[in-house]
Amino acid sequence: MAKKPKALILGVGAERGIGGAASRRFAQEGYHVLVAGRTADKINSVVDTIRKEGGSATAVVVDGTKEAEVIKLFDRAMADDADGTPADFFVFNMGNNAAVDFRGMTVQHFEDSWRVGCFAGFLFGREAMRRLAPLGRGTVLFTGASGSMRGRPRFAAFNATKGGLRLLVQSMAREFGPQGIHVAHVIIDGGIEGDRLLSRMPDRVEKAGPDGLLKVDAIVESYWHIHRQHRSAWTHEIDLRPYKETF
Repeated sequence: MAKKPKALILGVGAERGIGGAASRRFAQEGYHVLVAGRTADKINSVVDTIRKEGGSATAVVVDGTKEAEVIKLFDRAMADDADGTPADFFVFNMGNNAAVDFRGMTVQHFEDSWRVGCFAGFLFGREAMRRLAPLGRGTVLFTGASGSMRGRPRFAAFNATKGGLRLLVQSMAREFGPQGIHVAHVIIDGGIEGDRLLSRMPDRVEKAGPDGLLKVDAIVESYWHIHRQHRSAWTHEIDLRPYKETF
């Protein structure tokens, strides 16, 4: 029996979130998914669901801001081992946001935001390019946000982080796209109907109305579509939002 190819998703948290949905979707397409995140209970829950649905996955606890841990994660993803053949599909989904009055923002808050959402993206992208450039293939996707494109009051740290990640990804795409590596940035421009948002704002679905929030399964369909694009018509950046979202 032929071994499955691997996919790596870094930044998996709540099961009903982009990371969890992407993990399930790629497993349905025959990938062995490395489900990577900081919280063992959360990533194990995603893996359990994948296996119950007949898919194949492994939970990997990792801190994406730690260089040694990211290198080890990519070593595992690119190994030809019992889990599968070397990965060709990678998703960086780390990030956090919080509303903070700029006058009271601490140095620690700003640096933590940058480290999780931008510095970790650099580590992820660098290790992906180191492995994929010699092979001349692979898809590497990064999750962006409204804050990637425009600044909002009280979200200066998040905006700086996501804006920096966006330019980092553009630079990578221009350098490595001609070498056969598909690097893309997916802007999520609106609220996501997932566990994280709804745990904080349980009435958000009712207020938004039908299809007023992005559904995670619909989001990851675009991730899969980008991965399957022919190289003569690659997307670098796509923005996704509910049909009633202003922009």
